Amino acid sequence: MSKVKDESLSEQGKMSYQWARSHMPILDKTINRLKKSQPFKGLTLGFCLHITKETSVLLIGAKELGAEVAACAGNPLTTQDDIAAFLASEGIHTYAWNDETNEEYDWCIEQVLNHNPIIVTDDGADMNVKLHFDKKFKNLRVLGATEETTAGVNRIKAIEKKGKLRYPVIVVNEAYTKHMFDNRYGTGQSTIDGFLRAMNLLFASKRVVVAGYGWVGRGVAARTHGMGCKVIVTEVDPVKALEAHMDGFEVMTMNEAAKIGDIFITCTGMRDIITREHIKKMKNGAVMGNVGHFDVEIDSEFLLNQSKSVREVRPNLDECILQNGKRVYLVGKGRLANLVAAEGHPPEVMAQSFSNQILSILYLLKNHKKIGKKVITVPIEIDSQVATDALAAFDVKIDYLTKKQIAYRENW
Repeated sequence: MSKVKDESLSEQGKMSYQWARSHMPILDKTINRLKKSQPFKGLTLGFCLHITKETSVLLIGAKELGAEVAACAGNPLTTQDDIAAFLASEGIHTYAWNDETNEEYDWCIEQVLNHNPIIVTDDGADMNVKLHFDKKFKNLRVLGATEETTAGVNRIKAIEKKGKLRYPVIVVNEAYTKHMFDNRYGTGQSTIDGFLRAMNLLFASKRVVVAGYGWVGRGVAARTHGMGCKVIVTEVDPVKALEAHMDGFEVMTMNEAAKIGDIFITCTGMRDIITREHIKKMKNGAVMGNVGHFDVEIDSEFLLNQSKSVREVRPNLDECILQNGKRVYLVGKGRLANLVAAEGHPPEVMAQSFSNQILSILYLLKNHKKIGKKVITVPIEIDSQVATDALAAFDVKIDYLTKKQIAYRENW
């Protein structure tokens, strides 16, 4: 069973899938290494992820490892419809199309859960939240879950803190081979791609305000700096703010930055980063966009519903004329600019994230009882395996400690 926008797009989606897989040797190696043993045979796996060409390699890979796979989108606006059609044609139960309403988005998640997945993989924790608090699914037997994003991790940890966690969750987002590469290099590059497609303006010489200096913010700041921007960072964490300062960026409050920034990029996973009061202070022509998971970082409701006028002047770029007469712009209606206005992360970095996902699902199957109802990070042996596979894929060789060196390290 599936519901997608246009099944006739499947051949186009197949070509995109083949392109992505040919550039994901790390994930391909993980899948092929496990294929003979069919570790997911007889199991149903549920996925709530952005339906992109990169994700299709993970979903097809899970099927190749024996699983029955059901998938929905992790965001109403990020589905690539050709990929959804291709997945459906390959026997993946797919419930996703671009530009879903909130009600349709919720319905799609429920359809995946109706397949009774034994493990769920989530991007933002919407599926996990439904499993915990929607009475329809309170008796669904789930052995564990994996979570892909910072925003999702925060929600899962909040559930754990209140003592309501039903099953173990592995936070893939906190794997070194995920956040140091996917978040920094992947989001860093795809953010630039999204903003360029939306506005097609010169970055060089612009003041770019990067809200948040976690791994995503670091990547965005580095890449905009490399394009000749004057980068300003806003932060609430004193350690990260100090790091940004030592990295050579200006650090100030959003109240100050709002007056002088040309382009604003939110990367925090937190709500109310750019408020209506900040927006009113901005220059005429300022451009705003968000690459945090949820559309709560910028006050898009104020921009889209309380402006004098709103019109889409370019694909995924809304011009908002404020009541004070200023003209400002919003990318992707405040949702994930790198996925709404572009195609998301390059396949090479997603291969590392998705290898972590496959290996973490396997770990949960073998160890869910031992873990208990806890949130844990990706075990170091999985991180190391993914890094080893990545180095081999990039044809990079490293040294190894000798027995003498190991003895020296272990002796006081």
